[in-house]
Amino acid sequence: MIRTLYYTPHDDKIHTDLTPDAFERALQDALGVLWVDLAEEPEETCYGILRDIFNFHPLAVDDALEETHIPKVDDWETYVYLVLHAITPGKLPTYEDGQAGKPVPHAEQPEKLALHLETLELDCFLGPNYLVTYQARVIEAVNHLWSAAQEDTRLLKRGATRLCYALADVLVTDYMQTVEALDDRIDEIEDQVFSNPTEDVLNQIFTLKRALLQLRRTLAPQREVLNKLARGDVTVITEPDRVYFRDVYDHLVRLYDITDSMRDLVGGVLDMYLSVVNNRMNDVMKTLTVITTLFMPLSFLAGFFGMNFFQPTAALPAWTGMVAFRLMLATMVLAPLGMYWWMHRRGWM
Repeated sequence: MIRTLYYTPHDDKIHTDLTPDAFERALQDALGVLWVDLAEEPEETCYGILRDIFNFHPLAVDDALEETHIPKVDDWETYVYLVLHAITPGKLPTYEDGQAGKPVPHAEQPEKLALHLETLELDCFLGPNYLVTYQARVIEAVNHLWSAAQEDTRLLKRGATRLCYALADVLVTDYMQTVEALDDRIDEIEDQVFSNPTEDVLNQIFTLKRALLQLRRTLAPQREVLNKLARGDVTVITEPDRVYFRDVYDHLVRLYDITDSMRDLVGGVLDMYLSVVNNRMNDVMKTLTVITTLFMPLSFLAGFFGMNFFQPTAALPAWTGMVAFRLMLATMVLAPLGMYWWMHRRGWM
């Protein structure tokens, strides 16, 4: 899908759906602003537009189409190539309290969902009067900004650099929402650790640890990208616009620190889980020790009088008949099964 937004001050309007043939005429208008978005478009088509129409360097074009890079920034003097990452929270089903192994449908238990983060790459080419974005997979944050730019001409009227800032700000806003959702999920898991520390809770703890690690790996290089844009090392970004990128950089620094704190918090939750499980195991062992102690005298008496040292003085044919044998055999089989069921019901096994 190739879509365009072109603002020209001559008529103070936004023109949409420009053809690739009209891109060159739009680029020659120094007062206009052109935004071209390539979303899920074949690489052959994208390569022709990026290389032949915009004259981007082949290395930058190859980097954009490969989609295997961490956030970075390359200054090509007349334009800037940016790699930004968007975070999309995916949903993984958790389980009902006390019924580990039984999935909860999303519609029935929307508040009991574990977050699984997915990273999407966004490649941007920022020039003096244009912004070109490439999405191998559609990013919702870009769609939101696209809709806002169609309704509000000020986003394009302020220039391509401010439009790039708005795009970075929208991506960081999604990061904030994801961090808040992870923080809420940590609070829920803390409550579950004390109420019902099942194996599913442990799986959710490790899922959160992986999500926070992935978030940290994404925030660190993206923070450096915004820092470079804010310092003035990029020729395309003018001095008045650098303060906006500095604002996004401050948000990323704060998010990075919060992520580190949340990692420590999840580590503490894991320690609490292990401590609660060990305490429950101690209670189980105490109960089993009491039961064993109570039955020790009975076991001694049964073993002592069960030895063939004495001869009965009365005729007791019923004790040595087939009925007694079958009853004893059934008792010996059902007793351990009953004990196993009872201990499994108590959650000891």
